[in-house]
Amino acid sequence: MTSMVVCVPVTAEGWIDPRWGRADRVALAEVADGAVVSWNELDVGWSRAHDAGPEGSHHARIARFLIEHRVEAVVANHMGEGMLNMLRRMGLDVRLGAQGDARAAAAALAG
Repeated sequence: MTSMVVCVPVTAEGWIDPRWGRADRVALAEVADGAVVSWNELDVGWSRAHDAGPEGSHHARIARFLIEHRVEAVVANHMGEGMLNMLRRMGLDVRLGAQGDARAAAAALAG
C-alpha cells in the first residue's frame, strides 16, 4: 500500500474551503488506495497572515508549512497563478476545482 500526504483547505463543517492562500484551517490527510488513513486538522490562520507582509513572504510561509508536513499533493478549489506556479515548482501534485466534502476530495486523489 502506497500512501501520500495531501493538504486540503477545510471549513469547520468539513467542506472544502474555497480559499487556499487565505484558508484559516487545513487538513493533512494520509490517503492510500482511495481511502483516508489519517486526518489531522490544523489552524493555520493564513487569512490573517496573507496581508501581513509582501506576497512572497506569505508564499514562503505556506511553502515552509508544506515542507515541514511532507505534503505531496494539494487539493483546493482555486488559487492564484503565483501560488500554483510555486507549488508546481516544489514538485507537488495540485488538483483544483474541488468542492464539497473535504475528506472525499482528499480520498479521490488516491483512488
